[in-house]
Amino acid sequence: MAVLKWDHLVHYVNDLDQPVQLFSEHGLVAFRGGSHKAWGTYNALSYFGLTYLEFLGIENLELARATEHNVVVRDAVTVLPEHEVLSRVVLRTDDIEAVEARLKTAGLILSPIIDGRRLDNKGRLIEWRMMTIDGDFQGLVYPFIIQWNGTDEERLESLTAAGINQPHPAGNVDIVSAVFRVSDPAAAAKHWSELFSLPVTGPVGGSFSLKAGDQTFEFVQGAENQFSQVILRTDSPLLKGKTLHVGEGEYVFE
Repeated sequence: MAVLKWDHLVHYVNDLDQPVQLFSEHGLVAFRGGSHKAWGTYNALSYFGLTYLEFLGIENLELARATEHNVVVRDAVTVLPEHEVLSRVVLRTDDIEAVEARLKTAGLILSPIIDGRRLDNKGRLIEWRMMTIDGDFQGLVYPFIIQWNGTDEERLESLTAAGINQPHPAGNVDIVSAVFRVSDPAAAAKHWSELFSLPVTGPVGGSFSLKAGDQTFEFVQGAENQFSQVILRTDSPLLKGKTLHVGEGEYVFE
């Protein structure tokens, strides 16, 4: 069976330099990533091992509007510039065709498996395969699926050697969980658990959790039906107890 883990998240922003500057001011490494020339988007990144933050903006609106088969770009055109929101989480797999077959059986509307590529800020070619999922469950949009070349261990070694994944000056920081505020936490957690074969626990204080690799997805009560918070664990006295706001998204340090 294909394994699914939390790979990264997508946060729509208008100005890539704003989160880079904010994170830098708090001792966190963030940097310009590169351009998705075929889609009209570009990004900035902040790595915490293999799970990372992707701040995504529109570089070429005309090209982004013309993009097919990529709901992530389509949604960016819809929500920006008015709403700089946490968009969705991304699940990493070692067998994207197997995940495609499972989700088709569940009746979801899928994009074709897309070849993605961009140049990083040092001119290196980054390539992947991905598949997006149209629609939502009770207003909450679905993750999209990505597959990278090589094993997790090989990729982490490569990212570290390239200086992309590096220690944060503030101290040790790890991503712990993504928080989704939804009208029916039990139903949303059960639905995602069945689709993506992620074990569910709860309720704890009315919330339900899914295990997604080393982190969790937390479904809590709320009317937004929206990905709203990222929880990070740190030993930094400068960060612990802080909440950084990027647009409408929150990064909470515990």
